[in-house]
Amino acid sequence: MRKRESSSNGNAGRVNIQHVAQQAGVSMATVSRVLNDHPDVSPATRDEVLRSARDLGYNGSRRVEGRGNRQTRLIALSVPSMRGDYMTGIVTGAVEALHDHDSRLVICSSDDALTESRSLSERLLRGTTDGALLVLSSESREELRALFESGYPIVVIEPATLIEDGIPAVATTNWAGAKAATEYLLGLGHTHIGVITGPAGGRVSADRLAGYHAALLAAGLPLVPRLVREADWTVDAGFRVALDLLALQHAPSAIFALNDAMALGVLRAARERRLNVPRDLSVVGFDDVEIASLTMPALTTVRQPL
Repeated sequence: MRKRESSSNGNAGRVNIQHVAQQAGVSMATVSRVLNDHPDVSPATRDEVLRSARDLGYNGSRRVEGRGNRQTRLIALSVPSMRGDYMTGIVTGAVEALHDHDSRLVICSSDDALTESRSLSERLLRGTTDGALLVLSSESREELRALFESGYPIVVIEPATLIEDGIPAVATTNWAGAKAATEYLLGLGHTHIGVITGPAGGRVSADRLAGYHAALLAAGLPLVPRLVREADWTVDAGFRVALDLLALQHAPSAIFALNDAMALGVLRAARERRLNVPRDLSVVGFDDVEIASLTMPALTTVRQPL
């Protein structure tokens, strides 16, 4: 028999399904199936999970008893931030699609600082929403699998980490797009091309950087570590990092920023250094957000249909 720890949880409001899973000695997916009344759980396991949930004071399940197949016509959209044209484009598309189905969107933040004590299942207003779009989701594979296996419909948009086969996902061809952008610069005669990436560890940034590397290698050019700089996807960070690249003794003649915001920062740095774009410096971005067409000169960028 499993030894069970007594619980006098004074912080019950912060209990999530991970705590319940640890207490019951089962996976998060099993807890999710129990809380959503899935039949493929043994009675003993079901009792253990429900007992653990009661002992811990877990009250995160918002499922309405007896709800049946009634729909709320609300879809959750989980985003790390609403800043920037990238998220605006995705939200606009989702709202338009839902309007055609007489449904509406509910925004749920996935900012770590705001949601540290709440599981993904809790943040998505389970029982109040019919499904969710997870943008740039960085949740663990186990948490995504648990949500998916619970029967709650999800689609991951541009996953930040590798996800398991079978979980619906939509993503840009990041590697191919970055390779094409680098090949464009090579075609202009550039052989010393700087690149500004997003934060280390992100799948989007890694795939785009790999595309940049592939184009250079295919052209017989070496990979030069000092030409690769990391930033945080923002205009200000792109500006600071571009100044560093342009201050190199052998400065790049072109800079590929892995999103448009950082590319705008590069244009700002070029103006500060009194460099003419594209005569003195070529600049390419990625995303083709609306503001990219409003710069002087207009920004060359890789389009993705947000």
